[in-house]
Amino acid sequence: MSVVRPLKPALQDICIRELNEVPQRVSQDIEALREWVLKQPHLRACTDDQFLLAFLRGTKFSLERAKEKFDRFYTLQGTIPEVFNDRRLATDPQVLDIIRMGVLLQIPMDANDSGPCVTIIRAGSYDTSKYKFQDIIRVGSMFGEIMMFEDDNATVSGYVEIMDMSGITGTHLFSLQPQLLSKFSTYADEAMPTRQKGIHFINVPAAFETAFNSLRSFFPAKIKSRISVSSDPEAIFDIVRREYLPKEYGGTRGSMQDISHTMEAKLSSYESYFQESQSFGVNNKLREFGDNVRKDNRSSFGAVGSFRKLEID
Repeated sequence: MSVVRPLKPALQDICIRELNEVPQRVSQDIEALREWVLKQPHLRACTDDQFLLAFLRGTKFSLERAKEKFDRFYTLQGTIPEVFNDRRLATDPQVLDIIRMGVLLQIPMDANDSGPCVTIIRAGSYDTSKYKFQDIIRVGSMFGEIMMFEDDNATVSGYVEIMDMSGITGTHLFSLQPQLLSKFSTYADEAMPTRQKGIHFINVPAAFETAFNSLRSFFPAKIKSRISVSSDPEAIFDIVRREYLPKEYGGTRGSMQDISHTMEAKLSSYESYFQESQSFGVNNKLREFGDNVRKDNRSSFGAVGSFRKLEID
């Protein structure tokens, strides 16, 4: 019997109306997905109930699509070793420094809010001589997984990212690593079960606005239409309610430091998960020669390896 967190009524209504969730059948659906995962010889993965449920909700409870996305989640992580590596730990000093600087701020929401969750990325707030763009993405990827476990707004209503470009310099711009941005955006779009609802660049210096508009070319087609670029400092209030924002952004939800402290404590509570996740991933040799592999199945990942669909008896 699967045990998952009950949803608040507004989110449960969205799940039923938009995600094809049948509350009485959720446990059965989770067990079906888990059984499939455990049968995959090439796949070592987390099988926590809430984690699996995120993939079911992210694919509108299509078991076959959930299988595909789950496999892609670990397969595509393996194609971005500069992000998914042995520094992806809750105790890593670099990870903790980035959190304490407030480079990433997950905005706390009211308990009765059923909208998408919001993260602010302060893209100009880190020292490019100490940190690379991939280091920032690594920390973001960790909190993206934490959302899958415990943020029902993210798994049901999706998430919005606000890229605050205040203080950005040419050095920050040149450190963005377009190829990495493209790979990670594809991973977020094709493999993450949480749905990207928007990427909003705010406080973009006029001199850089054209350059930021050109960044659209590095995002998957579906996400391009969800990108906005603005130099207006008031644009943030069109995206997130003012009272949710920290005082540094004109809100009343504490300070950026308060949010950073909360995030650090949250990450610490997932220390064992991120330690265990070092052993998660795919072994494509086993994927190819495992039991019941459909060897004529078309590859979904190009050179990464063939994807297979198995039915549960």
